[in-house]
Formats: sequence, C-alpha cells, structure tokens
Amino acid sequence: MHGVQVAEASSGEEALTALAQPFDAVVLDLSMPGRSGIDLLAEIKHRWPKLPVLIMSLHAEEHFAVRALRAGASGYLTKAAAPEALIEAVQKVTRGGRYISEAVADRLAADLGGRTAVPHDRLSDREFEVMRGIADGKTVSEIALQMHLSVKTVSTYRTRLLDKMGMGSNAELTRYAIENGLV
Repeated sequence: MHGVQVAEASSGEEALTALAQPFDAVVLDLSMPGRSGIDLLAEIKHRWPKLPVLIMSLHAEEHFAVRALRAGASGYLTKAAAPEALIEAVQKVTRGGRYISEAVADRLAADLGGRTAVPHDRLSDREFEVMRGIADGKTVSEIALQMHLSVKTVSTYRTRLLDKMGMGSNAELTRYAIENGLV
C-alpha cells in the first residue's frame, strides 16, 4: 500500500498548480475565491479528463449537484454530510464510481424524464454564475473581473438569463436567488 499524498489550495489557480503532480482524486469546493467552481471543474476535466473530482460544498445539493455532475464531477457532497460519507464518497470516486445522494438521483431522474424542476436549471453555467453575482450585489464590472470576461459579455449573459427566467430586473433575480438558496 502506498502513502497518501494530500495538497490543499485556497484558490482555483493554486489548485491547478498543485495538480501538476499526480493525484488519485480531487475534492473541490465550488466557492473558492477567484474563478467559479464550475469553471475550475471544467478546466480540471479538460486537462485531466480521467481524474475524478468530488465536489464538496456548502450549497444545497438540489441547486448545484446536477449542474456539477453535468460539468464532469464524479460526485457531490454537502459540507454538512457526516465524515463517514466523505470517506465513502472519496473511495467510490477513486474506484471510478459516482457518488450522489438519493435527492440528487431523484432530480436526475426528473431531468431525464424531461421535467425541469426549477427555472434556473435552464441557465447555462455562465448565466447561472452571472445570476449569482448579481444576487450577491456585484456590479456587471465586478462580475466581469471575477469571471475573466468583458463587461459586454457579462451584460449579454444578464440579458439572456433575465429572458430565460422571465424576469425584468436585477431585484427580481436577487429575490429569486435568495428564495431558492442560490446565494
């Protein structure tokens, strides 16, 4: 049996640098400073397609797990889960499996049946991140800087997400995001 190698990163860029050495799995927090967790997940899966990534987040499973799984995550676990669940999840994804809760399995089944449970499921990952930024009270310029995009691009995402959500203002988006636990 070989020793366990562990590295910790406080930002997405630090995580990518740490991954220069081989690991059996990554446990990734969606709320790291800097770029969005979904963007970081996509980059990890692009660079290391076979590397299993387990998402561990404060965000409720029903709002983020399906989005993370679609982006390439091998599993999703909330930080409120028992330590035994984390051990089980890491072991399962390291063996090539997937780790999801029963609630996430139900949500995936509903999606496969063509029933989108909530309006924000229709948003692209970028539109979803822009919505969360707006709901956090950030300006379009601040969101653009955080997401490494132009202000014009973020404005376009804002327009699209307002249309998809059937809303007319940032206040409506903010209220929706708060009521649905997205921020």
